[in-house]
Amino acid sequence: MTTSRVLLIHGLWMRPPSMGLLARRLARDGFEVDYVGYASSKDRVTRALRSLADAVGETPCHVVGHSLGGLVTLAALEAEPGLPVERVVCLGSPLCGSAAANRTARLPVVGRWLGHSRHLLRDGCRPWRGRQQVGSIAGSLGFGLGRVVGRLQGPNDGTVAVSETRLEGLTDHVAVHATHSGLVLSPTAARQVTAFLREGRFIH
Repeated sequence: MTTSRVLLIHGLWMRPPSMGLLARRLARDGFEVDYVGYASSKDRVTRALRSLADAVGETPCHVVGHSLGGLVTLAALEAEPGLPVERVVCLGSPLCGSAAANRTARLPVVGRWLGHSRHLLRDGCRPWRGRQQVGSIAGSLGFGLGRVVGRLQGPNDGTVAVSETRLEGLTDHVAVHATHSGLVLSPTAARQVTAFLREGRFIH
């Protein structure tokens, strides 16, 4: 294992405690875990990127981001490639852009709930070319509002399609039987996170 320090960054409309169970599982596996908090719908994306960069500081670490948190992580590393992050795991992050977010953004009133994060959620990230190893875990248990709002195509976690989590340039990708919100609760997803942080590969 390289560094044992791990930062967890939550998704849209969530707070750091939403990743508490995953944090406890990673701690039992020997990692030193901390959280990155940000106002996911109120903050501008640049402020969220700054919050992550400040949390990383100068000490090497890994980052695990759920949903929007994964997008924020890759955007921060693209903006500041010198940050001492070694490996990144994205949990249910629509790295190629979210059909559900795209459709929600066009709905009156409801579209405002996406806040300043709407563009990142709709457009996703550019193909990954950074030095960090990036792994993506998708959920394949399709229960959630996104299936109605976003008319998701193919296997999905109820909010994000598996295909939306497959970004060019990823080191590895795996799907687990979990819903979008359930990815941070799933023991299988936690084992896959540990495997990637230790070895740079998922369990296949």
